Amino acid sequence: MRFNEKEMISLSRQPSEKTAELGMRGPKKGDVVKKRLVKLVVNFLFYFRTDEEEPQGALLLEQCRVEREDRQVFSVAFLDEGERKYLFECDSEEQCLEWMESIIQASYEVMRKNLIFYRTEIHRLTGKDPLEQYGIEDETRFQVTSGLPLIPKDN
Repeated sequence: MRFNEKEMISLSRQPSEKTAELGMRGPKKGDVVKKRLVKLVVNFLFYFRTDEEEPQGALLLEQCRVEREDRQVFSVAFLDEGERKYLFECDSEEQCLEWMESIIQASYEVMRKNLIFYRTEIHRLTGKDPLEQYGIEDETRFQVTSGLPLIPKDN
C-alpha cells in the first residue's frame, strides 16, 4: 500500500481512538525502550517523539498479531515479518489490556468482518444491499463468504 508523507501527516492529526505516552522498542532497536506518544487513528498506529508534532512512523494494522508479553507489555508483529516485533510498555496492566483490545478491534480484518456481518444483517432485515448505493457491492473484499447469501439484484 502506498502513502505519501503529506497524507500520513494529515491522517496522524485526525482525532484518535486512543492516545498515550508508552515505552516503545522497535524490532531493530535492541533493548532500548524510548518514551513515545502513541496514537491510534482508524487502523494506523502512529508513534511520535514526545516533543514533536510529526509522526516518527506508523504501523498499518493489517495482518498483524497482538500479543501480551508481560503484565504491562504487549507486542505487535506482522505475519509476513516473522519474529520482528514492536514492543509497547504501559503504565499498568489495565492500560496494556485496553491498548491490546483497541488495536485488535482497529485491525483491517476485524473491520472487514464487522462490515460483512452488518451488511448481511441489514440485507436479511430489509432485503436491500446497503453497499449498493455506494456502487461497491461487487467488490471482492466485501463479499460474504459464509452465512446467508445476498440475493442478486434484479437488472
